[in-house]
Amino acid sequence: MTTVRTTIDAAPTDGRPPATAPVVSAKTWLAVTGATLGAFMAVLNIQIVNASLANIQGGIGAGIDDGGWISTSYLIAEIVVIPLSGWLAQVFSVRIYLLTNAFLFLVFSAACALAQNLPQMIVLRAVQGFTGGVLIPMAFTLIITLLPKPKQPIGLAMFAISATFAPAIGPTIGGYLTENFGWEYVFYVNVVPGAIMITMLYASLEATPMRLRLLREGDWVGIAAMAIGLAALQTVLEEGNKDDWFGSPFIVRLAIVAAIVLTLFVVIELTVRKPLLNLRILFRRNFGFGVLANFLLGVSLYGSVYVLPVYLSRIQGYNSEQIGMVLAWTGLPQLALIPLVPRLMQRLDPRLVIGVGFVLFGGSNFLNIYMTNDYAADQLFWPNVIRALGQALVFAPLSAVATAGIEAENAGSASALFNMMRNLGGAIGIAALQTLLTKREQYHSNVLNQSVSMFEQATRTRLDQLTQYFMSHGVIDRVDAAHHAYVAIGRIIQKQAFILGFSDTFYLLGVSQIVALAAALMLKRPERFDAGGAH
Repeated sequence: MTTVRTTIDAAPTDGRPPATAPVVSAKTWLAVTGATLGAFMAVLNIQIVNASLANIQGGIGAGIDDGGWISTSYLIAEIVVIPLSGWLAQVFSVRIYLLTNAFLFLVFSAACALAQNLPQMIVLRAVQGFTGGVLIPMAFTLIITLLPKPKQPIGLAMFAISATFAPAIGPTIGGYLTENFGWEYVFYVNVVPGAIMITMLYASLEATPMRLRLLREGDWVGIAAMAIGLAALQTVLEEGNKDDWFGSPFIVRLAIVAAIVLTLFVVIELTVRKPLLNLRILFRRNFGFGVLANFLLGVSLYGSVYVLPVYLSRIQGYNSEQIGMVLAWTGLPQLALIPLVPRLMQRLDPRLVIGVGFVLFGGSNFLNIYMTNDYAADQLFWPNVIRALGQALVFAPLSAVATAGIEAENAGSASALFNMMRNLGGAIGIAALQTLLTKREQYHSNVLNQSVSMFEQATRTRLDQLTQYFMSHGVIDRVDAAHHAYVAIGRIIQKQAFILGFSDTFYLLGVSQIVALAAALMLKRPERFDAGGAH
């Protein structure tokens, strides 16, 4: 696709030559829009299914523990295919590769709604994740290859809707569909926008010849090492907390495999003549620190989407739809702000925009570190709005600065690494939060139990009150009523311990954004993003 540059008639008055403004064809914008719509759907499918997981488990007869593989299989397939997409697009051509996977994503989305049991659902979700995972890096690649540099902030702002808005709005959509129509519709919801996406891509992507000879030159050892290593690591992160981490021989073996094979993958990519991924671009200052900041953004982005629903469900007793309405305020303000971000990038140093975004995102987490029993939708409103504003400010400028100067031949590697590391940050963040919540609940429970002593008059008074309450509500025997009172006290202590544990998780999320801010401050000042291109 070609981009035409036209000269602006009004010449500058400072003696510089007339500026030129890039004019991007409607066909190119159609391709970028269709691709970003696909990326939005792929990311949305992570959270929209998680919000309905309990209902899906019941619908197909899966147990609570085994049902987690409905999400895990999707995530493993997605994180494996993201690094492969740049190379496979060269082999089969962007048009064929993207259209084929977009079509298969729709087919397997609908098939998931028809699954009858857990094994069927796991297989179908894995294939859905493998095809949907293609849509994320390919959208990013099209933005940084088809659009001229002055127009890339607009494309990256569009992509930000998929990267930050989709995870935030996913529980809202998932909860609404599940409560009102049934869990099957979290899969059927892909059909209409998916058909629109395929139509846009079919009409806009130019046909180019396939280069099947590249299959003979493929970095097959690197591909195998990457697939095995990432699949093992993702499984460790998803299942580790449930299986007591290194207390489980299964987790230990997988962790060893992941460590050895991923180390081998790095060595291969740095030494082979035609690597799957050019890892050397990580040594470039802006891209390296940009990827680190993006990794930490993923920790807090996906981590907060995990923590809030668990808190609202376990502590406040909210159902899926109510949780979705609370989390909607982490997404809706982004729709108003994201379109303005490209203009901010023209007028301000993008690093300043990134810094303000990380400050707001981190600050929104610190607002939640003093949670109480009454901390619910009203108290979460402003932290969620502030978080939404921070996310909207971070992603597009960070992507633009990190990928500035990336050559066309490295665009696939840059897209794969940037998107893979954000997803990996999310997986590591969720695993860390699960473990932190478990450990801190145990710690706070021990502390609270020590302070609840039978030698304290307040404790004895509360037990007497509860005993009388149970006796007045149908418990005849006083000993039995006293037992109920002890159980009630224990539940109160456990609930308070969980609330304190949730507060600690938000503290960790806030700290992660402080570190991300430090990484962002290491970025070099980029060239200006304006209508005239770089000066």
